[in-house]
Amino acid sequence: MRITQNIMSQTLLSNLQTNYQKLEQIQEQLSSGKKINKPSDNPVSTVRAMYYQTSLNEIDQYKRNVSDGTSWMQTTDDALDQVTQVLQRVRELTVQAGNSTNNPNDLNAIGSEISQLKEHLGEVANSEIGGRYVFAGTDTKTPPYDTSKKEFTNTNQQPINYQVGKGTSVQINVSGVDVFQYDGGLFNLLETIASSIKAGNNPADQLKNIDDQIDNVLTLRSDLGARMNRMDLSSSRLDGLEQSTDNLMSNEVNVDIAKAYTEFAEQQSVYTAALQVGAKIIQPSLVDFLR
Repeated sequence: MRITQNIMSQTLLSNLQTNYQKLEQIQEQLSSGKKINKPSDNPVSTVRAMYYQTSLNEIDQYKRNVSDGTSWMQTTDDALDQVTQVLQRVRELTVQAGNSTNNPNDLNAIGSEISQLKEHLGEVANSEIGGRYVFAGTDTKTPPYDTSKKEFTNTNQQPINYQVGKGTSVQINVSGVDVFQYDGGLFNLLETIASSIKAGNNPADQLKNIDDQIDNVLTLRSDLGARMNRMDLSSSRLDGLEQSTDNLMSNEVNVDIAKAYTEFAEQQSVYTAALQVGAKIIQPSLVDFLR
């Protein structure tokens, strides 16, 4: 094929355009800080980046679940601590009421304090977090303790599970029935003790029942504590997983600034050299000599 002046000019322009496009691509990477600004830049890396981004979104949701679940469990643990304190105080008062030196006024005062502790226990039973009752099972919008009837009316014992990983979930709630309705119920026990003391009877026979209730609450707190520890471990695992996934994402997407600057300088030199060589190759045509 005969090489004409026009062919040489077109080839030069095509090569210059190719070099200029490479310069523009590197400049875009430097300005955005990303190796991939559109899928066509690197289809394989784009697919990987999408997968890593999906993983990061899932991890972020799991971390929110862990945070929300931990807050719920902490609120529950605080409530169980108050239940324990109430029962321990009731036990002290029950022992005190068994003292033969008490007069009717003393016994009435002790009985009244236990009645007030029962009312406080109702408030604890209706503990909330974010407008949801922690001891209401899955029926979180209905107060488990009826303040008008002065009774614990909740019958929902369904667990609330939060997913903290693929195929992994943790129960965040404690059944209110297990706490307040155990072995006849806390409210019935406190009402029985208060009435017995006000009537002048010795309530010593109720001490074992109080101890059984305390042991039950401590057992529930122990189980809750184990689940809270698991939440802490899940949080640490998710932090590590997020870091490693973010690093993989960065390797696929983020540009190496030093390398990009070097490539830009090299491509700029190639572009400049192409211009200089083109100026020498494309000599004046015959028409120029005939002028």
